[in-house]
Amino acid sequence: MARAGWVRSQPCALALAAALAVCAFYYLGAGRETFSSATRRLRATRAAAPPATPPGPARRGPGPGPGPPGGPPGAGRDLHLLMMFTKAERSPALRAKGQAALRSLLRHGRFQRGDALRLHLVTEGPSRDIAEGLLRELLRGAAFRHEVIFHDVNVLTEKLFPVVEAMQKHFSAGSGTYYSDSIFFLSVAMHRIMPKEVTRIIQVDLDLKYKTNIRDLFEEFDNFQEGAVIGIAREMQPVYRHTFWQYRRENPQTKVGDPPPDGLPGFNSGVLLLNLEAMRQSKLYNQLLEPTMVQKLTEKYHFKGHLGDQDFFTMIGMEHPELFHVLDCTWNRQLCTWWKDHGYSDVFDQYFQCEGQVKIYHGNCNTPIPED
Repeated sequence: MARAGWVRSQPCALALAAALAVCAFYYLGAGRETFSSATRRLRATRAAAPPATPPGPARRGPGPGPGPPGGPPGAGRDLHLLMMFTKAERSPALRAKGQAALRSLLRHGRFQRGDALRLHLVTEGPSRDIAEGLLRELLRGAAFRHEVIFHDVNVLTEKLFPVVEAMQKHFSAGSGTYYSDSIFFLSVAMHRIMPKEVTRIIQVDLDLKYKTNIRDLFEEFDNFQEGAVIGIAREMQPVYRHTFWQYRRENPQTKVGDPPPDGLPGFNSGVLLLNLEAMRQSKLYNQLLEPTMVQKLTEKYHFKGHLGDQDFFTMIGMEHPELFHVLDCTWNRQLCTWWKDHGYSDVFDQYFQCEGQVKIYHGNCNTPIPED
């Protein structure tokens, strides 16, 4: 995503225009308006397991399943994966993205004996109907255990709002704290919303294309260092070089906003590994959710963002990098090049380069994803 500040010249009018441009570009261009939230299970389905893996008792909703939620590689696992799928009835483009993402995920998915894919979709009524039709087609004949769990966006928003209301004014597109904006912070407080039995979950954007087995991404949880609660890839544009412009001007030796490998470019929330149990247990992480701490850090960094959870994770990551397991760029290979043509062509490639075989493409800002 994007944000930061101009170090060269910063007249008020220019700063305001830049902020509005970022807001419009990312929320309209990138389709983030489809992110909604809620917690009510509307329907669950389970496919017949392959002959070598007899099906367990039918359940409705998330639970411990056939194996430990975070067992060692090779053990049967509950693989919880969450996507937002709202306002799909208004957007053929969104429906196409959802179909492409799910199709590529299932095409490359290879699951071990005892695994169960728990697919969580955050929707509202009309979008749920569309999603059910899509999944009925895509999961027909699937040779692995699976369950589809629908969460009503309005119910989730109601639960989320009291937790994130205070931070919305710092990281939301509008002026003030709008109730509906809460959904942009679902990942921030997921540990307080999901049932306790769900200990790990991966949240992904819809504009992704999978080129490898999604199970391999779940195994990244096993690489978390002590104290880490979230797995996330770096932002691949100079977004936060721009957003932190004032802090960078006042602290010329800082690495905040600088490109990798030595800098702190910020994070991109298109692919998120949320260790919910670790989030629940982390005293530090939960302290950082408190309004007084959010206010303290936004003042320190002169931070005003528009990208919801991504901004929050980026800001606290500058202060407490130990909370994060940094995913390799190949797990979230962002394709958007907007900032290259908007003031940062001289440094853009330092942020955008990514070596290695891509595992997940991220077509952010409606950038076309390479065909197979």
